[in-house]
Amino acid sequence: MGKLLLKVPEAAETLSISRAKLYRLMDSGEIAYLHIDRSRRIPLSALETYVAQLLAKENAA
Repeated sequence: MGKLLLKVPEAAETLSISRAKLYRLMDSGEIAYLHIDRSRRIPLSALETYVAQLLAKENAA
């Protein structure tokens, strides 16, 4: 079974974006995340949802 939760650097690499951009997306609510203790973890499903939303916007234009 693959990872369900990714660390910020892993999630940024998965999306091919910078960590700073990922933090902005999380802070704006565009990508969901969890706090585990004082660390942020991003569910893989949150990345899939974000990409699906981008594709939907692209196809609607």
